[in-house]
Amino acid sequence: MLPRRTFRRRIAPLVALVLSVGFCAKNVRAQAARQPYSKEAIIGLLRGEVSPQRVAVLARQRGIDFEITSEVESDLRRAGATDSLLATLRELAPTPPKPPEKPAEIVVQTSPGAEVYVDDQFAGRASLQGRLVVRNPSPGDHTLRVSLAGKRDYEQPVKVTVGETSSVQAALADVEKPKLAGGTVRENPKDRLKYAWIPPGTFMMGCSPGDNECLPEEKPAHQVTITKGFWMGQTEVTVGAYKRFAAATGRQMPPEPNVSGRLLNPGWGGDAMPIVDVTWDDANAYCSWAGGRLPTEAEWEYAARAGSTAARYGDLDEIAWYADNSGREPLDSATIANEEGAIHEKRLNENGNGMHEIGQKRANGFGLYDMLGNVWEWVNDRYDQNYYQNSPSQDPTGPASGQFRVLRGGSWGGDPRNVRVSVRFWYDPGVGNTDGGFRCGGEVFVPSYR
Repeated sequence: MLPRRTFRRRIAPLVALVLSVGFCAKNVRAQAARQPYSKEAIIGLLRGEVSPQRVAVLARQRGIDFEITSEVESDLRRAGATDSLLATLRELAPTPPKPPEKPAEIVVQTSPGAEVYVDDQFAGRASLQGRLVVRNPSPGDHTLRVSLAGKRDYEQPVKVTVGETSSVQAALADVEKPKLAGGTVRENPKDRLKYAWIPPGTFMMGCSPGDNECLPEEKPAHQVTITKGFWMGQTEVTVGAYKRFAAATGRQMPPEPNVSGRLLNPGWGGDAMPIVDVTWDDANAYCSWAGGRLPTEAEWEYAARAGSTAARYGDLDEIAWYADNSGREPLDSATIANEEGAIHEKRLNENGNGMHEIGQKRANGFGLYDMLGNVWEWVNDRYDQNYYQNSPSQDPTGPASGQFRVLRGGSWGGDPRNVRVSVRFWYDPGVGNTDGGFRCGGEVFVPSYR
């Protein structure tokens, strides 16, 4: 038999262990007693013949951890739950967590690359598809603005509500180009010549009403619309301007104009005279260098008429140098035009007829000088005698092919019937002539205008 002291020393740890296990079990039972009932526990009580009224009391003491869905309700009823118990369980069921609120957003559909601002704060740039989503804007009223170079800003109020999407269709209109009055004049710094603004418009092209001298290629008269305004040289290109072009590009000056041994501008000394003896290629190259182009035949006639429907935009002697008035003495060119060609040329030569300095006669309604007479003017179009029979009604550019190019306006050697706004002359584009020059048109200045 062990001594008492030894026994106590050995038995004490065992007693502590048993007591500890007992306390742990008690704590587990206490914790279990405090935990809410699960659905399975409630069904277990009902099937264990605990009355629905008692289950309701127990549920109120500990609560439940499940929602009463239609499926759960069916399971509970099969286990014996009454309407009263179900009402109690619904009351005790935990409130389901609210789903996270959808953030507010503004969806903008606009032009690709456009910048979007909300209350003047940059919000982003539209994608290549023109779409931008502005996420999490603060609730309330805002001002949305969309900007893109070359377009007018778009602006509208937008009301933002939590959880909602505000959609904006921001169509950007082109910035209106400044409008100029017809005949507004600017100097081109490249060639130092003046150009007049020709606004868009509609006119009757071809044989003028009451004009009995029209040739077949001038018919039929037909309506043409010039949809875009353009610049037109206020005068024919001068010798001085062409010299600047030749010096800048290394191009040679054309041959000096010579009529049967008589030089019309010796040594190209008259800088204010119109340049002549230039080919169509020469003229085209000059206009490109000056920042423009040769006008189309339709643009030329529209600019020459300047709103007039007559064969000429004024009294011929007041507006043009032609055979009757371009020499030392007045001539009756209508009569001598019927003479044999060599005789006609001889009489003009003996009278000293030739071109004159630009801008000496009265300008037309657009402020253009010498649109009739002085020198024929190359235009861009190829020649087709029958082109007017099927030409476009808007911005016609001439036939797609053809051996010759068109010249317009008549010259210092022409009789009155060849100095009309509808007259069409054609020539080999690779050959110059002593009475053939040009003037430029097109954009010329940037920005362009409407």
